Amino acid sequence: MINKGLSYIGIGFLYLVSLLPFWFLYLIADVVFVVIYYVTGYRRKVVQQNLRNAFPEKSDEERSKIEYDFFRYFADLMVEIVKGITLSEGQLLKRIKILNMELIENYFDQNRSVIGAVGHYGNWEMSALRLGKITDKPRIIVYKPLTNKTFESFFIYVRSRFGATLVAMKNTLRKLSEVRRQISITVLVADQTPVRHEAHYFTTFLNQPTAVFLGVEKLAKMMNSVVVFCDVKRVKRGYYTCTFVPLTENPKQTAEYEVTELHVKYLENMIRQEPRYWLWTHRRWKFKPEDKH
Repeated sequence: MINKGLSYIGIGFLYLVSLLPFWFLYLIADVVFVVIYYVTGYRRKVVQQNLRNAFPEKSDEERSKIEYDFFRYFADLMVEIVKGITLSEGQLLKRIKILNMELIENYFDQNRSVIGAVGHYGNWEMSALRLGKITDKPRIIVYKPLTNKTFESFFIYVRSRFGATLVAMKNTLRKLSEVRRQISITVLVADQTPVRHEAHYFTTFLNQPTAVFLGVEKLAKMMNSVVVFCDVKRVKRGYYTCTFVPLTENPKQTAEYEVTELHVKYLENMIRQEPRYWLWTHRRWKFKPEDKH
């Protein structure tokens, strides 16, 4: 009961903060950056180790620059995610532009459903909100449940308020079976770490063996859906673009793990081009192939 009460207090605080204008939130972000980077050193060791493993060819100075740039952006990202709680439809449409929606519409015209892969890159939360406004066809976002169910219910409300349907990972197959006869778009965060007993496939990602989430490939083959990557790029503070990049139109004709390799390599190329925008604080490499059961 105490934990639930504290959760409601936390939600109320986040809601009030989200009412602040962007310019003021970015002042807060500047302070947050100083605190997490210089004072508390929030996960800096994790970030530094991840960067050393991912970019052994870079100098210490180059990696330090990426680390600094990442934390600058990470502070912005935190306040942008909070702002998303009360972001208006007009602000949303202004701040994240879909550059080639006609691609998705063409697939819909061909009676093809679409599976979209995204990474923890750029503002993936704002991208999820934007998905709700791209079409009137079913828009499904697959999410990983939170331990705190009060916060989970709140974030389901936030993420679905523009029309998307939130589906927990364990319920994805059932939900897609329900909409199988409808044309839909389903988006998954594809760079999540699978739990140990589900780590069936490892590939090389950012210079190291990496357990890969296979949900994109499984769903695409089950539904014979077109697979696209949602390439989100930051234009400036609080403004983004999203480009849908086709990966395969015939997933059932691909070899095992081919679809997975396509979206993994696409994300890796994005990260190598602009590494500051990936979530380096994430403990992505929790276990190795020899840990696989």
